[in-house]
Amino acid sequence: MAEIETTTTTVPHKSLLPAWARAMRPKQWIKNVLVLAAPVAAGRLFEASVLVPTLWAFVAFCLVSASIYLINDIRDVEADRQHPTKQFRPIAAGELAPSVAWVMAAVTLAAALLLAFWTAPMLGAVIAFYWVLQVGYSFFWKNQPIVDLAMVAAGFLLRAVAGGVASGLMLSQWFLLVASFGSLFMVAGKRYSELVELGDAAGTRSSLARYTDSYLREVWSLSAAVMILSYSLWAFDQAGHLWGVPWAAVSIAPFTLAVLRYAYQIDKGIAGEPEDVALSDHMLQAFAILWAIPLAIAVFG
Repeated sequence: MAEIETTTTTVPHKSLLPAWARAMRPKQWIKNVLVLAAPVAAGRLFEASVLVPTLWAFVAFCLVSASIYLINDIRDVEADRQHPTKQFRPIAAGELAPSVAWVMAAVTLAAALLLAFWTAPMLGAVIAFYWVLQVGYSFFWKNQPIVDLAMVAAGFLLRAVAGGVASGLMLSQWFLLVASFGSLFMVAGKRYSELVELGDAAGTRSSLARYTDSYLREVWSLSAAVMILSYSLWAFDQAGHLWGVPWAAVSIAPFTLAVLRYAYQIDKGIAGEPEDVALSDHMLQAFAILWAIPLAIAVFG
């Protein structure tokens, strides 16, 4: 008779942050740096008229994502208690009362909307749409296969769009393609890693029960291919050749290596939390720097 594998539970290091702050998942706010994508691609990030509203967009997304994280953790409290790592989240661990979390979710949402609409009406619309979409995901669409991938990917895409609408920048078709398929790549990879990590325990997470690892592998592999192709077509379309070097085209190689490195982490089943990969994988960070240098020369040079 086959033995049932057990998952080793690792107690996380004690955080210095109080429970109410940890419940807003500040470590995951690193995802919100995607608001810089459109200004960087346009080569206008360091213009005051672009940088200031982009930074406000970053703050607004941190606030609204905190609201969503709180609501998700309230909704998923029982499932999180069965998860090897999510059981230590403040609400699941009983450190923060759900009633307090609901108040915090309302306050952070109100602050996000006020800041976003004050910065730019279109940014306010993006923030509001993001919140509605994510709440709809949490309450209604989380258990719908494919739809749940689209909803979470839309959250990444809206972050990338926010930096553009905050400062009135035009978003090219190449930017939207890279952002869209890059978002789907991240989300499908996250689900794949969660499935690999949980193994037989994946049944405790209803959002994973309808997927197979082969299907998710197909999704993130296809998304990565389209993302690299779209980025390459954008790079070859750039006219600037500082010092006679096509820097945008040069950036294709490290960009591809960074994607492949992240795909390697997905395949190992350790990309369930994208921010953890970004902060801990030194090789991925090196590829990112090697990509950022020629990209910066291409768009700002």
